[in-house]
Amino acid sequence: MNKKNNQSGDSNLRQKLYIIIFKADTPAGKLFDVTLIINIILSVIAVMLDSVSSINEAYGNLLYVIEWFFTVLFTIEYGLRLYCIGKPVRYARSFLGIVDIMAILPTYISMFFPGTQYLIAIRILRILRVFRVLKLVEYSQEAQTLVHALRASKRKIIVFVFAVLTLVIIFGSIMYLIEGEESGFTSIPKGVYWAIVTMTTVGYGDISPQTNLGQMLAAFIMIMGYGIIAVPTGIVTAEFMLVKDRFPHTVCPECSAEDHSHNAKFCKDCGGEL
Repeated sequence: MNKKNNQSGDSNLRQKLYIIIFKADTPAGKLFDVTLIINIILSVIAVMLDSVSSINEAYGNLLYVIEWFFTVLFTIEYGLRLYCIGKPVRYARSFLGIVDIMAILPTYISMFFPGTQYLIAIRILRILRVFRVLKLVEYSQEAQTLVHALRASKRKIIVFVFAVLTLVIIFGSIMYLIEGEESGFTSIPKGVYWAIVTMTTVGYGDISPQTNLGQMLAAFIMIMGYGIIAVPTGIVTAEFMLVKDRFPHTVCPECSAEDHSHNAKFCKDCGGEL
């Protein structure tokens, strides 16, 4: 009887922890995520300050203590995630699980290899997950829709990128022939670099055409650049409208996967019930 009660109590504890840690639509979950964001940002700031020699000389010991405080805090948080998730091994091998462990390993590794603690700046990646605390339900759905729109646009965007690369190679080669070394176009790769900078309307100005023909070609590329920039936006927007409202924000309690169809009853990754 006591064994059953203990198992029931453990199950209830894991469920409560899961709701707090993985759900952002409850007051406790929002508080947890906001607290986690603040601690992540503070830990990254501490690492950045520690890399400044003057600050390190004056406050090095304090920053060292602060870093270990955050490391222990994130270690506990990572342990709780593994404890309350249904399949901890699957979560540990996921992208977010790897980011979590990479957020705490550098400090422990630095005990044996000094200097690696500055890799802790990778913690900022973890904010990608907890940003969902800032959303309302509809914004979460739109974010998922945007992700699926980008995936659906992948092939079209790849074709578009290859087309742009072809154009900049052609324009860069032509500009190399027109201007030559005296204008700074010392090679075809240099001309391609100029074409990329010009077509993207960045315009560093470190290389510029001097001849009338070169300037006419540059003006043509600049005007073309404005139209080219709009193409990816149109591709993604079209796909965005097609996939809109198909993928609601449903989190799997077993492996924390989030991309599920609107009528899905089981997780697409681990098969757990949603």
